[in-house]
Amino acid sequence: MKTYETVAQLQPLLREVVGTSDWIVVDQQRINTFADATGDFQWIHVDPERAAAGPFGAPIAHGFLTLSMLPVFSQSAFAIRQIKLGVNYGLNKVRFLKPVPVNSRLRAHFKLISFDSLDNNGTQIIYEMTVEMEGADKPVCVAESILRVFD
Repeated sequence: MKTYETVAQLQPLLREVVGTSDWIVVDQQRINTFADATGDFQWIHVDPERAAAGPFGAPIAHGFLTLSMLPVFSQSAFAIRQIKLGVNYGLNKVRFLKPVPVNSRLRAHFKLISFDSLDNNGTQIIYEMTVEMEGADKPVCVAESILRVFD
Protein backbone atom coordinates (compact mmCIF):
# COMPACT_ATOMS: atom_id res chain seq x y z
CA MET A 1 0.00 0.00 0.00
CA LYS A 2 1.18 3.48 -0.82
CA THR A 3 0.68 6.12 1.84
CA TYR A 4 0.43 9.86 1.29
CA GLU A 5 0.48 12.29 4.21
CA THR A 6 -1.65 14.94 2.49
CA VAL A 7 -3.87 15.08 -0.56
CA ALA A 8 -1.52 17.75 -1.97
CA GLN A 9 1.15 15.05 -2.40
CA LEU A 10 -0.98 13.54 -5.17
CA GLN A 11 -1.08 16.66 -7.34
CA PRO A 12 2.32 16.16 -9.02
CA LEU A 13 1.40 12.53 -9.82
CA LEU A 14 -1.07 13.27 -12.63
CA ARG A 15 -1.22 10.41 -15.17
CA GLU A 16 0.64 8.09 -12.77
CA VAL A 17 -0.55 5.05 -10.85
CA VAL A 18 -0.87 6.16 -7.23
CA GLY A 19 -1.67 2.70 -5.86
CA THR A 20 -2.33 -0.95 -6.66
CA SER A 21 -4.60 -3.07 -4.50
CA ASP A 22 -4.07 -6.51 -3.05
CA TRP A 23 -5.50 -9.49 -4.92
CA ILE A 24 -9.06 -10.40 -3.92
CA VAL A 25 -10.84 -13.69 -4.73
CA VAL A 26 -14.34 -13.41 -6.14
CA ASP A 27 -15.89 -16.61 -4.83
CA GLN A 28 -19.44 -17.92 -5.13
CA GLN A 29 -20.35 -16.67 -1.66
CA ARG A 30 -19.42 -13.08 -2.64
CA ILE A 31 -21.45 -13.43 -5.86
CA ASN A 32 -24.47 -14.83 -3.99
CA THR A 33 -24.28 -12.12 -1.33
CA PHE A 34 -24.25 -9.47 -4.06
CA ALA A 35 -27.24 -11.14 -5.71
CA ASP A 36 -29.09 -11.06 -2.37
CA ALA A 37 -28.31 -7.36 -1.93
CA THR A 38 -29.33 -6.33 -5.46
CA GLY A 39 -32.03 -8.83 -6.36
CA ASP A 40 -30.11 -9.87 -9.49
CA PHE A 41 -30.44 -13.65 -9.47
CA GLN A 42 -29.67 -14.32 -13.12
CA TRP A 43 -28.58 -17.94 -13.47
CA ILE A 44 -25.18 -17.07 -15.01
CA HIS A 45 -24.28 -15.71 -11.58
CA VAL A 46 -26.02 -17.87 -8.98
CA ASP A 47 -26.71 -21.32 -10.50
CA PRO A 48 -23.36 -23.15 -10.70
CA GLU A 49 -24.79 -26.24 -12.44
CA ARG A 50 -26.62 -24.34 -15.15
CA ALA A 51 -23.77 -21.83 -15.52
CA ALA A 52 -21.28 -24.68 -16.06
CA ALA A 53 -23.23 -25.63 -19.19
CA GLY A 54 -23.69 -21.97 -20.21
CA PRO A 55 -21.66 -19.65 -22.43
CA PHE A 56 -18.93 -18.95 -19.84
CA GLY A 57 -18.45 -22.51 -18.52
CA ALA A 58 -18.88 -21.38 -14.90
CA PRO A 59 -20.74 -18.77 -12.89
CA ILE A 60 -19.52 -15.22 -13.49
CA ALA A 61 -19.54 -12.20 -11.21
CA HIS A 62 -22.01 -9.43 -11.84
CA GLY A 63 -20.35 -6.49 -13.57
CA PHE A 64 -21.69 -4.20 -10.89
CA LEU A 65 -20.17 -6.50 -8.24
CA THR A 66 -16.75 -5.86 -9.76
CA LEU A 67 -17.45 -2.13 -9.79
CA SER A 68 -18.78 -2.18 -6.22
CA MET A 69 -15.45 -3.55 -5.03
CA LEU A 70 -13.85 -0.14 -5.66
CA PRO A 71 -13.79 0.70 -1.91
CA VAL A 72 -12.14 -2.58 -0.91
CA PHE A 73 -9.61 -2.20 -3.74
CA SER A 74 -8.79 1.38 -2.75
CA GLN A 75 -8.39 0.47 0.95
CA SER A 76 -5.42 -1.75 0.16
CA ALA A 77 -4.05 0.37 -2.71
CA PHE A 78 -3.37 3.72 -1.05
CA ALA A 79 -4.17 5.94 1.92
CA ILE A 80 -4.16 9.68 2.48
CA ARG A 81 -3.52 10.19 6.18
CA GLN A 82 -4.42 13.82 6.74
CA ILE A 83 -7.99 14.05 5.46
CA LYS A 84 -11.13 14.43 7.52
CA LEU A 85 -13.59 13.05 5.01
CA GLY A 86 -13.72 11.40 1.61
CA VAL A 87 -16.94 10.92 -0.36
CA ASN A 88 -17.79 9.13 -3.56
CA TYR A 89 -19.00 11.78 -6.04
CA GLY A 90 -19.78 9.45 -8.94
CA LEU A 91 -18.33 7.66 -11.92
CA ASN A 92 -17.43 8.38 -15.54
CA LYS A 93 -16.84 5.99 -18.44
CA VAL A 94 -17.52 2.60 -16.87
CA ARG A 95 -16.77 -0.42 -19.07
CA PHE A 96 -16.90 -4.15 -18.34
CA LEU A 97 -14.40 -5.62 -20.81
CA LYS A 98 -14.27 -9.27 -19.82
CA PRO A 99 -16.38 -11.65 -17.69
CA VAL A 100 -15.08 -12.61 -14.24
CA PRO A 101 -15.48 -16.37 -13.61
CA VAL A 102 -16.12 -17.55 -10.06
CA ASN A 103 -12.93 -17.92 -7.97
CA SER A 104 -10.99 -15.41 -10.06
CA ARG A 105 -8.44 -13.17 -8.39
CA LEU A 106 -8.79 -9.45 -9.07
CA ARG A 107 -6.81 -6.36 -8.22
CA ALA A 108 -7.09 -2.72 -9.20
CA HIS A 109 -4.66 -0.02 -10.28
CA PHE A 110 -5.53 3.61 -9.56
CA LYS A 111 -4.18 6.19 -11.99
CA LEU A 112 -4.64 9.87 -11.13
CA ILE A 113 -6.53 11.57 -13.99
CA SER A 114 -7.35 14.98 -12.49
CA PHE A 115 -6.85 16.99 -9.33
CA ASP A 116 -8.95 20.13 -8.72
CA SER A 117 -9.39 22.36 -5.67
CA LEU A 118 -12.86 22.88 -4.20
CA ASP A 119 -14.30 25.28 -1.67
CA ASN A 120 -14.25 24.33 2.04
CA ASN A 121 -10.70 22.89 1.93
CA GLY A 122 -11.77 20.24 -0.54
CA THR A 123 -10.20 18.53 -3.51
CA GLN A 124 -11.87 16.63 -6.32
CA ILE A 125 -9.78 13.74 -7.57
CA ILE A 126 -10.58 11.57 -10.56
CA TYR A 127 -8.91 8.16 -10.76
CA GLU A 128 -8.94 5.73 -13.61
CA MET A 129 -9.51 2.41 -11.87
CA THR A 130 -8.35 -0.54 -13.97
CA VAL A 131 -9.35 -3.94 -12.59
CA GLU A 132 -7.24 -6.84 -13.77
CA MET A 133 -7.88 -10.55 -13.42
CA GLU A 134 -4.93 -12.80 -12.69
CA GLY A 135 -3.82 -14.48 -15.90
CA ALA A 136 -6.07 -12.42 -18.20
CA ASP A 137 -4.80 -10.62 -21.27
CA LYS A 138 -6.93 -7.50 -20.77
CA PRO A 139 -8.70 -5.71 -17.90
CA VAL A 140 -12.10 -6.85 -16.70
CA CYS A 141 -13.29 -3.34 -15.81
CA VAL A 142 -12.14 0.22 -16.37
CA ALA A 143 -13.91 3.14 -14.73
CA GLU A 144 -13.24 6.72 -13.77
CA SER A 145 -14.03 7.26 -10.10
CA ILE A 146 -14.67 10.76 -8.78
CA LEU A 147 -13.70 11.29 -5.15
CA ARG A 148 -14.05 14.44 -3.08
CA VAL A 149 -11.83 14.76 -0.03
CA PHE A 150 -11.79 17.42 2.66
CA ASP A 151 -9.03 18.29 5.12
